[in-house]
Amino acid sequence: MIKRLLTSGQLVSLIFWGPPGTGKTTLAHIIANSVKAKFIPLSAVTAGVKELRVIIDQAKSDRLLHGEQTILFIDEIHRWNKSQQDALLPHIEQGTVTLIGATTENPSFEVNSALLSRCQVVVFDKLDEVAVLALVNKAAVPMSDELKQFIVMIADGDGRTALNTVEMLQRSYGDLSKLTRDEAKQAIEKVALRYDKAGEEHYNIISALHKTMRASDVNGAVYWCGRMLFAGEDPLYVMRRVVEFASEDIGNTDPQALILCQAAYQTVHALGMPEGQYAIFQAVAYCAQAKKSRAVYDAAKAVEQDIRETPNSPVPMHLRNAPTRLMKQLGYGKQQGQSNLPEHLQDKTYYAV
Repeated sequence: MIKRLLTSGQLVSLIFWGPPGTGKTTLAHIIANSVKAKFIPLSAVTAGVKELRVIIDQAKSDRLLHGEQTILFIDEIHRWNKSQQDALLPHIEQGTVTLIGATTENPSFEVNSALLSRCQVVVFDKLDEVAVLALVNKAAVPMSDELKQFIVMIADGDGRTALNTVEMLQRSYGDLSKLTRDEAKQAIEKVALRYDKAGEEHYNIISALHKTMRASDVNGAVYWCGRMLFAGEDPLYVMRRVVEFASEDIGNTDPQALILCQAAYQTVHALGMPEGQYAIFQAVAYCAQAKKSRAVYDAAKAVEQDIRETPNSPVPMHLRNAPTRLMKQLGYGKQQGQSNLPEHLQDKTYYAV
């Protein structure tokens, strides 16, 4: 399909969907070079509508004055919210730019239907072992076949990971011709883990954010928050965890924390990134500096434990609804200074400030 488009010279906007390290950016460069178009890369993680306006103005000028076509490549396009994606529509319609968007997420769910209808989706598969081995060979670094196969295995279809691994090993050892598989494995394990949204480092860093906010370490909190955001973590995921913290660790000692965090969540949802990042940092800094109380959390846990471990006692008579005469005669709703807890829990204190 790509070849037919290039042969005809009639480019359409494209959405590249596939795993990381499978050549989405590379193919976008190849297309731009083939049609001799100006190639403008943009990351949806760090850029927004403001940067888009500058690019559009330049593209209009280039098209009018020089007849030059502009290909706008937006990496991680699913990071843009609806309004940001909608800002592209008129410029694609008018032919000001040809869009190539890259995403690792299903575009059916993450790209607006209006934008998706104007684009052709190209699906990328994870690279097979032959393709990754070819990339490793192209690096032209002398190494044993055993080491090459090990690099192919840990790359798991990600060409970028394979090349980065070769580069890292070469910086560490220089000559790789005699490096064994076991030595390479030890070296790789010593390297700091990549931030992986589904892996161990994801949980390590969200734990670090919680613990630094809990310790009232605002500098540590904003740092670990930034580590997630700038690595491409879903900003709404970060805000959900911060909202949780506002109830769990601050509670009624500072009810404003929950209000501010909810407002920050809505701000991120409305603005997207990168504009929404400041609301996230504001919420994290507030939570880190607020007074802490686990009273609500402890009460909820104690209640849960008693519900699970003690009898399912009936509601005390004085707390029951009494809509009929018979129920009133039976004592439903009659106040006599009784405890509001079941009989076996009358001495319980769940919430203590």
